[in-house]
Amino acid sequence: QVQLVESGGGLVQAGGSLRLSCAASGRTFSRYDMDWYRQAPGKEREFVAAISWSGGSTDYADSVKGRFTISRDNAKNTVYLQMTSLKPEDTAIYYCHAPGDRWGQGTQVTVSS
Repeated sequence: QVQLVESGGGLVQAGGSLRLSCAASGRTFSRYDMDWYRQAPGKEREFVAAISWSGGSTDYADSVKGRFTISRDNAKNTVYLQMTSLKPEDTAIYYCHAPGDRWGQGTQVTVSS
C-alpha cells in the first residue's frame, strides 16, 4: 500500500512561487499515475494536475495551465508541484493522490494579495 506525505506549503505573496513535494512509501510508486488536488475553504476538492507513471504525460486544470508544473522522481518516490505566478485564488489545502483512493494529509498554501 502507498502512503503519501505532502510538504512545501506556506504563506506567499501574490506573484510568488512555491514547490510542493509528495513523498510516497512503497516499492510500486513508479507504476502509478499521480495527481494533485486542492480544496479551498467552503469549496469542493478539485483537480489540479496529473502525471503518468513514467512522467511522459501530464495534464492540468485550465486554472493553473502555464503557471504550475507537475513532475516526478521515481528514484526518490516523490512527485512535485512547482507553482509560479501564484494568485490569491490558489489558496487551498493541496493534496497528493494515488490510485486506490490514496490521499495524503494535505499541505496548506496561502497566497496573500
